Amino acid sequence: MTKSERKSDTTKKSRGSGSTKQERLPLRALRPTLLLTLLALLLAVIIMPKGGLAPVYYEPGDIASRNIKAPRDMLVADPALTDKRRAESQAAVLSLYDFDPTTAQDLPTRLQNVFAILETEGSELPQLPGEIQNAVEDALGLPVTEDELDLLREVGKDSELHKTLPRLVSGALNRYIVGNLQLFRQDQQRGVRIRNLASSNEMELTASDQVSGLGEALNVIEEGLGGDVNLSRQQRSLLGEMIRKLLRPNLTFNKNETEARKKDAHDAVQPVLLQVKKGEMIVREGARVTADQITRLQALRDLGSDLGNLRTALGMLVVILLLLLVGFRFGQENISKFRLTFRDSLFLVTIFLGLFVLIKLSIFFANALEGSFPYIEPSTYFYGFPFAVGAMLVRLVLNSETALVFSALVALCLGFLFSNSLFIAVFVLISSLTGAHGLRHCKERATLYRAGLRLSLVNCMAVIGLQLMAGNPFTVQTLYKLGFGFAGGFFCAVLVTALVPLIEGLFKYTTDIKLLELANLNTPVLRELMVRAPGTYHHSIVVGNLAEAGAEAIRANPLLARVAAYYHDIGKIRKPLYFVENQSGGENKHEKLAPSMSALILMAHVKDGLELAQENKIGDAIIDILRQHHGTALMKFFYDKAKNQQDPGVQHVDEQDYRYPGPKPQTKEAALIMLADAVEAAGRTLTDPTPARIQGMVQKIINNIFIDGQLDECNLTLKDLHLIARSFNRILAGIFHYRIDYPEPVHKERDTAKKKNGDNSDREPTEPAKGRDTEPEKGSTEDLKRLGMS
Repeated sequence: MTKSERKSDTTKKSRGSGSTKQERLPLRALRPTLLLTLLALLLAVIIMPKGGLAPVYYEPGDIASRNIKAPRDMLVADPALTDKRRAESQAAVLSLYDFDPTTAQDLPTRLQNVFAILETEGSELPQLPGEIQNAVEDALGLPVTEDELDLLREVGKDSELHKTLPRLVSGALNRYIVGNLQLFRQDQQRGVRIRNLASSNEMELTASDQVSGLGEALNVIEEGLGGDVNLSRQQRSLLGEMIRKLLRPNLTFNKNETEARKKDAHDAVQPVLLQVKKGEMIVREGARVTADQITRLQALRDLGSDLGNLRTALGMLVVILLLLLVGFRFGQENISKFRLTFRDSLFLVTIFLGLFVLIKLSIFFANALEGSFPYIEPSTYFYGFPFAVGAMLVRLVLNSETALVFSALVALCLGFLFSNSLFIAVFVLISSLTGAHGLRHCKERATLYRAGLRLSLVNCMAVIGLQLMAGNPFTVQTLYKLGFGFAGGFFCAVLVTALVPLIEGLFKYTTDIKLLELANLNTPVLRELMVRAPGTYHHSIVVGNLAEAGAEAIRANPLLARVAAYYHDIGKIRKPLYFVENQSGGENKHEKLAPSMSALILMAHVKDGLELAQENKIGDAIIDILRQHHGTALMKFFYDKAKNQQDPGVQHVDEQDYRYPGPKPQTKEAALIMLADAVEAAGRTLTDPTPARIQGMVQKIINNIFIDGQLDECNLTLKDLHLIARSFNRILAGIFHYRIDYPEPVHKERDTAKKKNGDNSDREPTEPAKGRDTEPEKGSTEDLKRLGMS
């Protein structure tokens, strides 16, 4: 199969798999959103207080197994006090009596009507039997006997009496008359309200002499009749009995309305709520639980079950999700270094969630310590919590920009955890940014503890500032806060030191701590490189110095650049003699090979290096640089040689066959290795490495690489290239510095004379310096041609 056929076949396969990639693309784009949604849900669960963890005590007198505090401000209903208040409210409702003022006129009117009916008896109009009696009964509203009817006839015949009797009845009923005076007196002791049915006005009865019973009213009527009435004792008694049956109380107890008013008063009393402040001790370990404490524990258990808390939890979820999504989107769109892979997103979510779990456990420990150290306020322990651990890990693993976004989001969410505390959010933000900045370039392990010390000092300053901003006086608690804030910085450094190896193992990251280990020149792969390819080993050391200086100039990662330079050519271990720096002036093996084979051997050192790097677990960051450090550069020497050797009748030489497979450098560090590699190799070809020649050579190398488009996919600027060239010039000027020719001492002249006489000598005379100008090494010239510089 020809090359063109292979290319067309590859094109078809890529087209066939294009639809599959397009189908997978939306799912990949959704993965960060799904991760952030899961994180927001878990954070909302952690932040929302839960009362279900409170132990259940069924009876007063149970012994508390541990200290229990209120997780937030609560209002707890007190049933006993509520019932008491409602009973008092019911008791305050006065009994209602209805006063009917028409009663005083109704009975006298009926008596007058009866007398008027009786006057018509014996008139000229014919009357039916019993008609008068029926009319009298209708007028009185009750049945009457013959005796009572005769008595009424007698009273009616007496003109004075039938006028006096209605007047006496009306006078007796002009006051309040009740049916049961004894029960009324009992109600009157608690208070009585009287409602006039005619006017609907109400008043509270204050004078007890204004009310009398039916018996007293009857006595008043009988006394009013006196002894002047021309009636026998029997008739008088019968009249009194008839009036007693006719009398009705004008003041009656309205039971239904009174009960309704008492019910309204009962319902109007809201449940009595007791305020429980956040952090208030509900029960203490070892103490007997009281009924009041059981009520508060029940409210604590019900804290997360009511509808209001569900709405709060939903709102918390929405706010946290918006924070995470907006922060993530802002970083992606506006921060150049905020380019997260799925592994990076998974790492950030894990650290975010792990930090919240750690802080939640710290809160539990702080609550447990309160019983042992009651003189320290619970909020004082907060300043010793390792808030900055997350940002420090993110900075150590990723970059400063990502750590900044992470710190802002963590600070806001932790503010929610501490009951929307602005002070805690500010403290967390200051602490996180300080800890992350302290690990900007971790060139040694001591940097972690220096960062911890700096964090401790900033924590103390933040405590003082927040204390002043809150307007609180400086007390013993302030000293405790300063102590915990100072200890918190070192605690963060210790945690970061312990967690870094775990993160490196789980997520396969190459941190600065890992780079420090790889920078040891006694690692097995570097020792093997030194033994089998000493020229490449020395070349890698010099490239490391150049790359480190360039990284410092453009504010990249100097440690990563130096360590990657050490390993960038480890693939040459397998075929060291095919590379000019390891030939030591001997036969060049490429002279007997076809240019295409030479190109394949040179390309193979990248592939071999990747395999060795993976076998030795060097790390993805360095492996990526190994893959990119030649980019797609053209091996111009062999390409030109192939073109010169080609037969016009044979297929045309394809330039792509003489280019490295790539990819091009994606980061500043990878680009630095490419530039330093080319500059160091070309520097060997200089016959008289004066500063001017070094500067011209460096500028030419960088320009050619730039023109070839090898730097198109990294974020180097023209200013960066200028700074890199200046740093390269400085390092190369130090390497190729001028040396004077020292005159031969006397003993050297004698040794020379002995050599002429055939004596052995371990040292040879120094060659003239001009030899470097007239006779350059063959290997150096070929090295320059291989880079495409000639």
